[in-house]
Amino acid sequence: MELLRNAVRPYAWGSRTTIPELLGRPVPAPHPEAELWMGAHPGDPSQVIGPDGTERSLLELVEADPVGQLGTACAGRWGGRLPFLMKILAAEEPLSMQAHPSAEQAAEGYAREESAKIPRDASNRNYPDPTAKPELVCALTEFHALAGFREPERTIALLKAIETPGLAKYAVLLEAQPDPAGLRALFTTWITLPQAALDELLPEVLDSCVKHIQEHGEFDLECRTILELGEAHPRDAGVLAALLLNRLTLSAGEAIYLPAGNLHLYLHGTAVEILANSDNILRCGLTPKHVDVPELLRVVDFACGEMPVQSGDPEARLSVYRTDAPEFELSRIEWAAGDGGEVAVDDVGPQILLCTAGSLLVTADDGEQVELRRGQSVWLPAADPAVLVRPLSGERTQVFRATAGTC
Repeated sequence: MELLRNAVRPYAWGSRTTIPELLGRPVPAPHPEAELWMGAHPGDPSQVIGPDGTERSLLELVEADPVGQLGTACAGRWGGRLPFLMKILAAEEPLSMQAHPSAEQAAEGYAREESAKIPRDASNRNYPDPTAKPELVCALTEFHALAGFREPERTIALLKAIETPGLAKYAVLLEAQPDPAGLRALFTTWITLPQAALDELLPEVLDSCVKHIQEHGEFDLECRTILELGEAHPRDAGVLAALLLNRLTLSAGEAIYLPAGNLHLYLHGTAVEILANSDNILRCGLTPKHVDVPELLRVVDFACGEMPVQSGDPEARLSVYRTDAPEFELSRIEWAAGDGGEVAVDDVGPQILLCTAGSLLVTADDGEQVELRRGQSVWLPAADPAVLVRPLSGERTQVFRATAGTC
């Protein structure tokens, strides 16, 4: 049971205040800080801080002793790899629109690109590893996202509400086939439009969104989102694709699960994210990075409907966010201000505990103790005993637990 020092990723869409404030550093930071990584990802593994203050990569620890660190079942199923990565996301600006492959798609795509001898770090590489990348994001603040295809009937209503001469025929196209196949046809048409056609259509759509907002129309929030994306990416087909997705606003503690094929885009806010330890991303747009349209169309799931929003399954103070992902499970333990009491954290395998509010004491069965302040995290290898956690002060306290799913 040892504290972690975690890597900060400085992507351009990040916040200059959120992660520095969480970690108790000067605010604002000199550059955007987008993600705080907790895990054994080869690109930026956490550093485990020993009792004497020395540090060692968590990746090295796992590779040196996979059974002791991960447990027999987890090490066997995932080839000696920690199967999950935990993050803090601090999105000041929208990310790229993207989807992730299933395990089968990832394995096939990886083998295909290896056979073609495409370097794993090449800008046009879709599958740098052979694993799936499901993910779950849980809001710490109000969190805004686009995720999953909206019911076609509602999208038809949106397209008619902002109808322009150039947009009208697309509403008719979806109205003739208001189902996943119709969404696929419209999505494919839009993301393959010639640039000249996009340059004509997008300004029409943005002007119509402005008018809809001024008239206090039904789709005010959706139109504001399209305007934000259009301002940042004025010639990008992803702005049109965003018209097809559910617009979500999550409150703190609410979460969405994004399985393979779910097309999504995080817009703004702070969240805890847990995902499979993979880099496989198929981008749709709203990014200068590589977009492989044929491969994207093989991966995207055009099933439609409202995105399920979870608040966690209440088990005393412990809330578990349920998914079918075998790579991970995320849970939240929370104490209200003035509340106290211990909560048992089972020794179910490799775990990371992250304190996001207040401070707490982690106590193992053998008497070992670690204090966690806000922004700090601790690594619990499978070989360690179960622990108890309790708040150290009368303020509201919150800790998230990341562990492997069913091994």
